[in-house]
Amino acid sequence: MTEHAATFRTSAARLPRRLPDTNLGRLALITVLVFAGMSAAEPNLFFTRANFSSMAFQFPEFAILGLAVMVSMLTGGIDLSVIGLANLSAMLAVLVMRSLAPDPHATHVAPAIALGLVALLGAGAFGGLLNGFAIAAIGIPPILATLGTGLIFTGVAVVLSGGAAVLGFPDAISVLGNGTLIGVPAPVLLFAALAAAVAFGLNWTGFGLRIYLLGTSPLAARFAGIDNFRVTLGAYMISGLLSALAGLVIAVRANSAKADYGTSYLLLSILIAVLGGIDPYGGFGKVSGLVLAVLSLQFLSSGLNLLQISNFAVDMTWGALLLLVMVVNTGGLRRLAAARPRRRV
Repeated sequence: MTEHAATFRTSAARLPRRLPDTNLGRLALITVLVFAGMSAAEPNLFFTRANFSSMAFQFPEFAILGLAVMVSMLTGGIDLSVIGLANLSAMLAVLVMRSLAPDPHATHVAPAIALGLVALLGAGAFGGLLNGFAIAAIGIPPILATLGTGLIFTGVAVVLSGGAAVLGFPDAISVLGNGTLIGVPAPVLLFAALAAAVAFGLNWTGFGLRIYLLGTSPLAARFAGIDNFRVTLGAYMISGLLSALAGLVIAVRANSAKADYGTSYLLLSILIAVLGGIDPYGGFGKVSGLVLAVLSLQFLSSGLNLLQISNFAVDMTWGALLLLVMVVNTGGLRRLAAARPRRRV
């Protein structure tokens, strides 16, 4: 047996031990408890059609960013550039649309919208490929690579806009952020479509399996014949595309693009991914868990706002929840319990 074969067998033998227990049941219980608690605390405000409609327009913005962080986290990395790339992509889109259709109230703006979307997705894909190249080819740790590119994206957006908000979205595209389709808020439909596409890609395609294998053990993946470089590039490109679409939703809802929109969403998107059961070390996680995490956090945030709790307290709650979930998901509590001496009966 060669040395590489022995290493592969050793790595493969460890894979099942790295897979954490499923937490979908726990997440579902948390979601139900949060919903019930907030409904009981403010039944006349929380459990209303108006509040549900408001929440449906709010959560797709950061939920799509959570999908972007999820894909990168499954590879064993992380993408801290999602907000910077989202704002830059949206800004390029509105600049293209405004140059081709100066009158936002015009009716024949389909070519301008189409080219604006091409610019949006092109910027997202390029930013994602830049992240993947810095990580896979140059060898920069993902947290540092994406932190640096995120600052670059934000800086470019500031230069393009002079630090001000850029206006000029055509009225025809406003439905994506503020309109409804068949009675359902359009942002929810977009998030549902993207979540279904990501779930299908991860669970039913060879590329999705390669992402999971890369995150579980890069060494084992390489010995299994997987091109880790291409998989990393592809995963971060997908993350960039999702970030760009999230930026479009944010900008359309505000009817403008700005370099510092959604800055608080970075912590929230990471919290969603971790709370949703995505292993920070890579290789494990499901879209269904992320969806439950999005719902529970939206219920919690909306309920605390209705209770007139300070936004600073909400941020503190999110940070504490992130640390708690990471301790639980990485088995910290189980290790502490196992280290305690047992009493003899």
